[in-house]
Order: sequence, then structure tokens, then C-alpha cells
Amino acid sequence: MKNNAYSLRALALLLGYPDQDLRALVPQLLEVIDSEAAVGVARRRELHSLAVELLGPNPMDVEARYVETFDRGRATSLHLFEHVHGDSRERGPAMVDLVKTYEQAGLLLAPEELPDHLCVVLEFASTQPPRQAQEFLGEMAHILRAIFSALLQRGSPYAALVAAVLELAGQKVQAVPIQPDEALDESWAEPEVFGGCSTKGQAKPGEAQPIHIVRNHATTLKEAA
Repeated sequence: MKNNAYSLRALALLLGYPDQDLRALVPQLLEVIDSEAAVGVARRRELHSLAVELLGPNPMDVEARYVETFDRGRATSLHLFEHVHGDSRERGPAMVDLVKTYEQAGLLLAPEELPDHLCVVLEFASTQPPRQAQEFLGEMAHILRAIFSALLQRGSPYAALVAAVLELAGQKVQAVPIQPDEALDESWAEPEVFGGCSTKGQAKPGEAQPIHIVRNHATTLKEAA
């Protein structure tokens, strides 16, 4: 099995916010991916096309497209657990478990880093032996395919990055049906006062309302930059 550590790390960086520092690194990152040759030739050509857009003449447009692509809806979110747990209470324990996985392997997150962000996931995978990295990413293949499909539907060149991750995970790159994103105004709306809304966790009048008892103590995680 080919070593793919540098490619995974390069893909993680290319999926980051395209500020001036990142754009300056783009040619080197592509050179690393080309030289390691873990990503297929056709996919590497797509990554070079993405680089042309990232290095376009108007950096503000590049940054605005990134925000519009990844921060304006759940379908293309790079926070993987959003695709599985949404904003439910299950997401917290899943995040804690993932942090423990990282810490057991010696990877400590900075305070501002969330463990389920794809860039962090790829950074961790790059520290593992090739077979373990492939198996780890393979467990997330269904999420990656959903993100790839949403990006492909939008005609985003970033689809090539997620496709490259799928290839390194030993998975087939294919589009799958996706649910349309909920409108931002609707997803951010407060539940109707007194009316209740079962999808937001609030019962209607006359219906049983679950009570959740929370212990009065805080749990802290040690994180280091």
C-alpha cells in the first residue's frame, strides 16, 4: 500500500480557509500530492484546476466562495458529525470519543479546533500507518460521499478534494442522493411561542414534555495547541 501521509496533510490544508498564507502554499501542496502519486492522475488534474481558482486575481472572491460553499448549509459542512447527529445531544458524546481517539494516538487539539472537522480528521489520518488511515477514513465514507455529491451538485471545484479523500480511503467515488438544505432563515428560527415544535424538541400544549436532569458539574478536556 502506497504511503499517503503527505497527500492527506496537503488535502487537509487545501480544504482550509483560503487566506493569503494558504494561497501562498498552494503550488507546494500540489507538488507534494503529485510527487507522492497516491492520488490518481485524473484526480490530480482536477486539483490543479481548483488551484487555478484559488490563485485567481481577486482573493476576496475566493474567500467569499469558500464561505458560501462550506458555511451556508449543512449539506456541504466540513463538520462530519453534523451530517450524522445534526444539533442533537448525541453529537457531544461522539465528539468526546473522537477526542479520546486522537489523544490515545498522541494528537492534542488546539482549543479552537473541533475534532469532527474534516481538516482535523485528515491531519490525524496522516499520522497513522497507511492501512489504519485507510480504515479510519473508510468508516466515514458515507458522509464523504454525501459531501462530495452536494459539492458536485453545486458545480464546486472543491468536489475534487473530497473525491481525492475517498480515493485515499480506498472507496469508490460516486454521487449519492442528497437531501436539500433547509433554508437558513428556517433553520435559525425560534420555535413558535406556546405553539411548540416537535422538530425543535418542544412539545405542543397538552402533550408530554420530557424533562432532562443535568448534573451540576463541569467536565473539562485537556487540549493543547
